Amino acid sequence: MIAYLECFVQENENEAESRPYDVVSGLRGALDLQGTIDCGDAAELAAKDFGGMNSLAPLALVRPAGATDVASVVRAAANLNLTAAARGNGHSINGQAMADRGLVLDMPAMEDHFQVVRTSSTSGYADVSGGALWEDVLKQCVRDYGMAPRSWTDYLSLTVGGTLSNAGVSGQAFRYGPQTSNVEELEVVTGKGETFVCSEAENSELFFSVLGGLGQFGIITRARVLLQQAPRMVRWIRLVYTEFDAFTRDAELLVTRPHDDGDEESFDYVEGFAFMNSDNPADGLPSVPLHPDQVFDPTRLPQEAGSVLYCLELARHYRSSDHPSVVDMGVNRLLEGLGFVEGLEFQVDLGYEEFLLRVKQAEEHAKASGIWDAPHPWLNLFVSKSDIADFDRVVFREILKDGIGGPMLVYPLLRSKWDARTSVVLPDGEIFYIVALLRFTPAYPKGLSCESLVTQNQEIVQYCTKKGLDFKLYLPHYRSQEEWKRHFGNQWSRFVERKTCFDPMAILAPGQKIFPRRNPKP
Repeated sequence: MIAYLECFVQENENEAESRPYDVVSGLRGALDLQGTIDCGDAAELAAKDFGGMNSLAPLALVRPAGATDVASVVRAAANLNLTAAARGNGHSINGQAMADRGLVLDMPAMEDHFQVVRTSSTSGYADVSGGALWEDVLKQCVRDYGMAPRSWTDYLSLTVGGTLSNAGVSGQAFRYGPQTSNVEELEVVTGKGETFVCSEAENSELFFSVLGGLGQFGIITRARVLLQQAPRMVRWIRLVYTEFDAFTRDAELLVTRPHDDGDEESFDYVEGFAFMNSDNPADGLPSVPLHPDQVFDPTRLPQEAGSVLYCLELARHYRSSDHPSVVDMGVNRLLEGLGFVEGLEFQVDLGYEEFLLRVKQAEEHAKASGIWDAPHPWLNLFVSKSDIADFDRVVFREILKDGIGGPMLVYPLLRSKWDARTSVVLPDGEIFYIVALLRFTPAYPKGLSCESLVTQNQEIVQYCTKKGLDFKLYLPHYRSQEEWKRHFGNQWSRFVERKTCFDPMAILAPGQKIFPRRNPKP
């Protein structure tokens, strides 16, 4: 079968666009998949991503039915000198899930695998497909079982396998760690086409390699995600600051307060962002209020307020049976002593599910305006606490002094909540900050050219590098192995060893541009 397929691919890979049906029938017949295969125009989906800055057409787009199909495709790629990439919901920024003239696996097409098991009255786990969207996991867990995963991302139209291959960070991470710290077991197809169940106790090296491994060591086909009792209601709060040191002091205070599950003395969610002292609805004063009836009163700002302001974003869970006065009392107690601007405090109550799906409404607005389909040259970094003030002074207040047309997230995380055995690399020190520059600007010529925005990103990274800031790119993108070596630092040798062990021919995730495809030794 493989010999037939090898001849077939050699004859047809350059004619895939002109003869898509021949390619489809040949691949389908040779691989004997339960899922489906598309080529040519039908595979165009896999040549694009949310970033909108790269386009690489695969030989074929495979929609696997399950792990058996995934393993079959990887083994075929090994024998045919092809590459294979797992594609989630297409939200990569720099082509990380593309495979130039290779095989792309459309992971959401996998058969739904969902099972919830309670281990106590308030905890349990969910076994879910690696291609499942987090928003679907949320809805099923909450509506059918009254439970929910402990750690999230801000945007939930992402796949389970996709975020676990990076980290998965949101405002709960200070308490529970990233999503990679909240999974007990994985089913993984390695670059050898072998399928393993792995955990901390079983095949542990594979387990920790794949978590945060950028798709380099295996494709996640199932995950066992930790659950807790889902709250019913959320008090969502935003607090405005004019000074970065006061903002960071309060943010660090909130994330380092001692807390336990059900603790009454801490918030359940802590994030923050920088915004412009302007009337721009995208990243200025109007972007702060949480409800249409709320208005940002600029007269509340002190006269010495600069062009860049800061906002702490908090959330407190509570029961639907709690009286509003009880909720108010608890929130006010937690806000005591914080140095936000008096009168620039915004609060709203909403259901837990609605809170976690809050970005969905922004997505709908962006799609209606056309901005969702414009290029997104986003930049995500982890910056150490020791360097975040310098980063603010140069990046937020100088390089980005005119804003970016979208959120500029900045909030602290705790290194102790991350497992050093995973493949994620972090700055030194217990406290570090995530910085996410999420540009939503009209496509050129209505907005700045994509090239100029990428250049601005490069200026930021070059500043951090030149000044010796302790930082790491999150959702990293580099074009040379030397840059990747610098990114991983003293973890590079471990990363290479894991690649050699689990994907020795460098078949998986070629779009990351870390390792070139290798041929088997004769």
